Amino acid sequence: MTAPLFLRIHPSDNVAVALRAVEAGAVFNGVTAIDPIPAGHKFSLSAIAPGEPVIKYGYPIGVASVAIAAGAHVHSHNVRGNLPEKLATLRFADVAKPRVASVSRATDTFQGYRRPDGRAATRNEIWIVNTVGCVNVASEKIAAAAHAELAVPGSGIDGVHAFPHPFGCSQLGDDLGYTKKVLAGLARHPNAAAVLVLGLGCENNQMKAFLEFLGPQAAERIRWFNAQQVSDEIESGVEAVRELAAYVRQFKREPIPASELILGMKCGGSDGFSGITANPLVGRIADRHAAAGGTVLLTEVPEMFGAERMLLERATNEATFQGVIDLVNDFRAYFQKHNEPIDENPSPGNKDGGITTLADKSLGCVQKGGQAPVAQVLAYGSSAKSGLGGIALIQAPGNDGVSSTAMTIAGAHLLLFTTGRGNPMGFPIPTIKISSNTDLATRKPQWIDFNAGPIADGTNTFEALTDDLWQRVLDIASGRIRAQNEIRGHREIAIWKDGVTL
Repeated sequence: MTAPLFLRIHPSDNVAVALRAVEAGAVFNGVTAIDPIPAGHKFSLSAIAPGEPVIKYGYPIGVASVAIAAGAHVHSHNVRGNLPEKLATLRFADVAKPRVASVSRATDTFQGYRRPDGRAATRNEIWIVNTVGCVNVASEKIAAAAHAELAVPGSGIDGVHAFPHPFGCSQLGDDLGYTKKVLAGLARHPNAAAVLVLGLGCENNQMKAFLEFLGPQAAERIRWFNAQQVSDEIESGVEAVRELAAYVRQFKREPIPASELILGMKCGGSDGFSGITANPLVGRIADRHAAAGGTVLLTEVPEMFGAERMLLERATNEATFQGVIDLVNDFRAYFQKHNEPIDENPSPGNKDGGITTLADKSLGCVQKGGQAPVAQVLAYGSSAKSGLGGIALIQAPGNDGVSSTAMTIAGAHLLLFTTGRGNPMGFPIPTIKISSNTDLATRKPQWIDFNAGPIADGTNTFEALTDDLWQRVLDIASGRIRAQNEIRGHREIAIWKDGVTL
C-alpha cells in the first residue's frame, strides 16, 4: 500500500499536512503544490487572503500575514498568530456539551503494589528526598550505594533513587512553597514505598517545618536527618535506607484493576506529525482509560492557548468549566506580569518540524486528551482524585521538566511522553517515550519506547497501535518490562520558580 502524500485532518481545514517531503508539482485534492513542502509542514488547499484564518484541526491556528496562493507552503513566513490576551467571556450553557465517561466493564488488570492507604503503585522503590540542593551529591551517593546493595534481583526492592534539585534555600514566598509542594508530593508518591528525607540543617526549607507540611506518615515508612548533625552523612544515609528496606520488602505484586492507574500525558520536542500520529494515539489511550473509570492528567497550560474551546466543550459541570477559563486566563496574566507575549512559542525545533503558531502547537498538544471529559482542574502541587473517569488539568507551564514533575507529584504512575524531535529526559516514574515518526524511533532507539510513525507511513492503523500501546502500558506498569528512562537511569525533577532568590 502506498502511503498518501498529504493529510487533511478536518473537513473544514484549508491546509493539509505533508506526510513526507514532497516536491513542487505534487497534487492533492486537485491542488498542485507550487513549492516544495517539507515533511510535517502545511500546504494550502485554497487561496487565503491577508488577515483570513488558516484552519487546521477544524480550528484557526492564525491568520495569513500575506496573500497565500493555493498550493503554497504555509508556515511562519506567511502566517502569524492572533491569540487574544484574555480568553473571552464564555458561558457554560452556550459552549459546554456536558458528558461523563461512559464507564465500561473493563477487566484489564496490572500487577501492582497495594499500599496501606489503599493506593496502587507500579514500583516498589525507596526514594531519597533532599530538602535543599546543598546535599544533592550526598543524596546521589547514598542512593547509588544503597541501590547497589539492596535493589538486587529477587530482593523485592525495585530501586533506590535520589532526585537532585538546586532549591530549598535562599527562597521566599511562593518559590519556597513550590519547592515544598514538589518535595512533599514526591515523598507521598505511592511508588515510593519508603522515603529518606535528607536535609543540611541551615536551609530555609527547615526539616521540622517540612515534615509538618508533609503530614502524618507511618513511622516505618520514613527516616530523616540533617547532614550537619551526623559525622558521616553517606554512612548514616545508607544505614537509614537499610532500616527502611525491611518495610519495603513486605509489599508484593498483585492484580489491580488498570482503572486505578493515573496516566500523565505529555509532549516534548513536538513536530508537524505529533498532532496527527503520537498525540491522537495517546488520546485514544486517554479515551479507553477514562471509559474504564481511569484518571488522565494534562498540563502545559500555555499550550492550551488557542485550543481552550476543545477542552471547555468537555467540562463535566459549570465549576469545572469556570476552572478551565480561570486556569488559562491566570496563565495569560502570568506572561503579562513579566511583559512577555503570550504566543512566544513554538520553539525553533517545533518550527523546523512544521509547527507554525502557538495555536497550531496547542491544537495538536490537546489531542493527547482524546475526547475524554474534563472532570478536574488542579492548582500546581495538588493531587488528582482517582476514579472520576476523565481528565484532570493541572496548573503548570509547558517546560518538559516542570510539567512532567507536576504530573508526577499529582499522582501519575506512568507518563506517556510523545516527541517528534526527540528528548532523552526521564522522571521519577516510568516515562514511556512515543515517537511521532519512524525516523526518530530508528535513530534513537535508546530514547524511544513506542513508535507511532507507522500511522503516517501508512503501514499500521490507529486501532492496532492503540491496542499495542495499551498492552505496553500494562506491561511497564506491571514491571514485566522497564521504560527506557529506567533502563538508562534518566530520573529528573524540575521545580517551578517565579520569585526572588536571596
